[in-house]
Amino acid sequence: MSRWLSVWLLVAALPAHAATITYLVESRHTQGVVRWNHMGFSHPTAQFTRVEGALVFDPADPTRSSVRVTIPMTALGTGVPDLDDDFRSPAFFDFARFPVATFTSRMIEKGGQANHYRVTGELALHGVTRPVVLDATLNRIGTNLRDGVPAIGFEATTRLKRSEFGVGRFVPVVSDEVDIHITFEANEARALIAYLRHQAATATTDADRKDFAQAAAEAEAQAMAVGKHD
Repeated sequence: MSRWLSVWLLVAALPAHAATITYLVESRHTQGVVRWNHMGFSHPTAQFTRVEGALVFDPADPTRSSVRVTIPMTALGTGVPDLDDDFRSPAFFDFARFPVATFTSRMIEKGGQANHYRVTGELALHGVTRPVVLDATLNRIGTNLRDGVPAIGFEATTRLKRSEFGVGRFVPVVSDEVDIHITFEANEARALIAYLRHQAATATTDADRKDFAQAAAEAEAQAMAVGKHD
C-alpha cells in the first residue's frame, strides 16, 4: 500500500465534515509584518512569526466562513534588541500582563475583485478589543506537495491606530497609524491529523514517533476547540 493511500484511508475513517472545511494555521508559513513611520525619516518594521488558530471555510460561499487566531506576543520582534525590550515593557505592549493578541472574525463580505474579501472582526490587543477590517485575497486552494495535505492560503492587509489599543506612546512624532501585512497558510485538519498519525505509526525512531504523536494530539485539540467556538 502506498504512503498516500494509507494516509487517505485514515482520513476516510475520521468523522465526516459538514459543508465547511476546518483548516488549522500552519505557523511556519504564516506571519505578519508591521510597518510604521518614524518621524518621517524611515519606515521600520516588526514581524510576528507565530500564529495559532483555525479557519472554518465554506467553499460554496466563502462569506459564510470564519477565522479565529491567537498571536503570542513573544513572537513579535523587530530584530533590534533594545527596541524589542521596549516593546516587551509596560511602556508599550507589556507582554507580562497581555501575553497574547487574538482576532475573531464577525463578518466576511465579497470584495470588488475575484478572490478578494473584506473580513470584519474583533482584535483583542493590550487589554483592548476593537473592530478591525482585513482586506484579504485568496491565494490558492490545493494540495501541499511535501506532505499531500490539502491547504489554503491568503494575503491580508489592514491599517489601525495603535493609540486605540492603549499603545500610543510618542504619537504623533512616531505615527499613530500602523500598516500590517499578513501571509496566511493553513492545513485541512482531518487530513493533517491523519498524516501525523501515519507518520507516528511508521516512524523509525522513538523521538520521531513521540514528536509526530504529540503534533497529532495538538492538532486534534485545536480541531476540537474550533467546534467549541462555533
